[in-house]
Amino acid sequence: MKKLFLTGFAAALILTSCNKDEKIQTASLEQQKLDYQARQIDIEKQKLAIEKEKINFERQKDSLNKVTEEKEAERQAEANRVARKSTPKRSSSSGNSGGGSSSSSGSTASNSGTSSSAGTTANQKKGWSGAAKGTVIGTVGGAAAGAIISKKNPGLGAVIGGVAGGATGYTIGRAEDRKSGRVQK
Repeated sequence: MKKLFLTGFAAALILTSCNKDEKIQTASLEQQKLDYQARQIDIEKQKLAIEKEKINFERQKDSLNKVTEEKEAERQAEANRVARKSTPKRSSSSGNSGGGSSSSSGSTASNSGTSSSAGTTANQKKGWSGAAKGTVIGTVGGAAAGAIISKKNPGLGAVIGGVAGGATGYTIGRAEDRKSGRVQK
């Protein structure tokens, strides 16, 4: 009788424990679904924050572009004013020497020449000058060579080599700028 009772109790215990696992599993499935949805909401919030940052960045970029365009328009207007101011002076001096209609065409040609040379000067000044490039390259090369050559005190050799290399590089780069027309004597 005891064996039968123990067997029945064990069977009931096993059946109830299996039911609890199913309940726990269904509860854990529901919890997993809720966790997944919460993570998806967090991801969507992060996406929205990124989109807001993109929009703010684009607005700042647009405003910077507008400011740049306004400055460029002011520069163009100033260049036109300078060209207009210099044009009457030339035409009046040319007018004194004679040939009224030919002097006006000559001043127009000089005006267009002035504006094109101003445009090329502005284009040439973009980027590093030859002198700056030469200085940097000379300094780095001289410092490396000085450190290698001076075995007793490589730090001092690097300093001396850097100064000498920088001066030499500047001189060569400046000469290159003069040849290209970026710098005039």
